[in-house]
Amino acid sequence: MNTAFLLMAQYDGQAVIPADRVRADYFSHLTLPKFLRKISEGQLALPIVRMETSQKSAKGVHLQDLADYLDARRAVGQREFKQMYG
Repeated sequence: MNTAFLLMAQYDGQAVIPADRVRADYFSHLTLPKFLRKISEGQLALPIVRMETSQKSAKGVHLQDLADYLDARRAVGQREFKQMYG
């Protein structure tokens, strides 16, 4: 199954998903400022796309970057599962 295709369906084919939607869908335990801070500090390996060079511009996450992040988290979960259950 291809994560990017599933995300395209979820986000109606948008290439860049607004950061707040990504936060609400996948990081609901974080506020938007904390979500963006964790990304800027490198705690979340998820690139942010700015629509302009201004600091106040709209921020989003490219669909492929989100798919790669989710696939990487899945791989970590699979490794942990194999370690525990062989």
